Amino acid sequence: MSRVLTLLAGLCLALALLPAAPAAAAPVTVPVGAPFTDTSGNLLHAHGGGVVKVGSYYYWFGENRNADGTFRYVSAYRSADLRTWEFRNHVLTQSSHAELQVANIERPKVIYNASTGRFVMWMHKENGRDYGEARAAVAVSDTVDGNYTYLRSFRPLGHMSRDITAFVDTDGAGYMISAADENYDLHVYRLTADYTDVATLARMWDGDHREAPAMFKRDGVYFLLTSGATGWQPNQAKYATATSITGTWSAWQNVGDAVTYGSQPAFVLPVQGTSGTSYLYMGDRWAGAWGGPVNDSRYVWLPIRFPSNTTMSLSYARELTIDAAAGTIAATGSGHDRLTVRHSGKCADVRNASTANLIAVIQYTCGSGANQQWRIQSVSGGYVQIVARHSGKCLDVNGVSTADGAALQQYACGSGHNQQWHVQDAGGGYVRLVARHSGKCADLPSSSQANDVQFKQYPCNGGQNQQFTRTSL
Repeated sequence: MSRVLTLLAGLCLALALLPAAPAAAAPVTVPVGAPFTDTSGNLLHAHGGGVVKVGSYYYWFGENRNADGTFRYVSAYRSADLRTWEFRNHVLTQSSHAELQVANIERPKVIYNASTGRFVMWMHKENGRDYGEARAAVAVSDTVDGNYTYLRSFRPLGHMSRDITAFVDTDGAGYMISAADENYDLHVYRLTADYTDVATLARMWDGDHREAPAMFKRDGVYFLLTSGATGWQPNQAKYATATSITGTWSAWQNVGDAVTYGSQPAFVLPVQGTSGTSYLYMGDRWAGAWGGPVNDSRYVWLPIRFPSNTTMSLSYARELTIDAAAGTIAATGSGHDRLTVRHSGKCADVRNASTANLIAVIQYTCGSGANQQWRIQSVSGGYVQIVARHSGKCLDVNGVSTADGAALQQYACGSGHNQQWHVQDAGGGYVRLVARHSGKCADLPSSSQANDVQFKQYPCNGGQNQQFTRTSL
C-alpha cells in the first residue's frame, strides 16, 4: 500500500509540474495595422514571423532586431486566443553561435517533426553587413519555446536563399520555400525526414521575381502567397494554386489591393475550432517603408475568404474578432475613413479617381467613390500616412515644399516626411492634418465652396477650411 501511495504522490507531483492548460479561449478583438504588446506591457517583436500550434497554445516566433537592424533575438510568445500574448523566451540569440554574433536573421519559421519529436527552425541568414551571403539556416529544440541549437547555414543545393518559409504537409512531408538567385526565382525544397536539411528541389518558378512566400493547404488545394521584390515598400501580393506541390500550378493571381493594404505576407495561419477552420493572413507593415527601425513595424492581420476552392480574396478591415475556440474570424469596418471639410461639407477626393502620381487632391461633393476613402495608418513618432483606397498612394505635399500654397496631391508612398501627417485635435470632433516636414496644415484656399478646388498647405490657424471630420466607413 505504501508503494502505491508513493507512486500516486509522484504522479500528482508530475502533473502539478506540467504547464496549466488555458481556459477555453473567448472571442477577442484584434486591431489591424497596429503594434502588439505582450502581457507585461512590452512591445511584441515577432516581425517576419510564423506560428506553430502546440496543444491549446499558439506560439509566435519572429525577428527582434537591434537598432541598426541587425540580429538580436528570435523571440517567442504564446497565446490561447491570438490576442493575449505572453513572452516566453528569446529562443535564439547572438550568443547561440559564433555565426550569429554579427548577422541578419530574418523570417524565422518553426515546424514540428512528429517522428523525431523536435522543433525545427528555418530562417534566412546574412552576415550583418550586406546581403551577399543569401543563405538558409536551421536550428532545433526539444521544446517549442526552449533554447534552440543553431546547426549551420548554407546555400540549398548551391542556390542563393533569402525570404523563407517552412511547411508541413498532411502526409508529414516537410518543405522549405525560399526566394533564390537574387530573388528572381522561387524554390520549393523537399526536406529530409528530420527536417534539418534539404533533400531535393521539388518545384521552382524561374524568373518570376517573387519573395515573402507563405504556403498553406485547404481542402486538398495548395496555396502559395507571395509578394513582389520592392525592398521595404509594399506591392501587389499574388498567389498560385495546385493540387500537388510538384504538379501543375496556376498562373499568379492578384489578391488584396495594389499594395496589399500596406503590408507584405509573412504567414498564413489556419485557425481550427468547433465551427470549422478559418485562415488568417499575417502580414508585416515594415517600418523601413517610412524610414523607421524594423522593430517599429506594424502587424496587418486579415481574414482570407475563398470565393471558390482554388481562389482567395483579401479585404481590409479596421479590426478583427477572432474566436479561436470556434475557429472563426470576423472583420469590422472597411478600415477606411472619409475626410469631410468642415466649412463646405465636401470630401477630400483624388481628382477623376486617377491612380497616377501627381494627381491633385481636391474637395468634391461626397459620394461613394473609393477615391474619397482613405486608410490612415500609423508610422513612427506618432505620425500617420493617409493612403487613398483606390490607388494605394499617399497624400503628399508636392516637391517636399515648405512654402505656403504648396499643392497637395497623391504620390507613391515612400519615406518622405512630406507624406507624414499629425492628426491634430481641433476640438468639437474635428481634426487638422499637419504636415510633418513643414508644420503646416492641409487647407482649402479661400474657404471656397466650389467643387474641384485643390488643397494646399498653409500655416495652421483656427479656420474651418483647415478642419475635417473623420468618418469611419
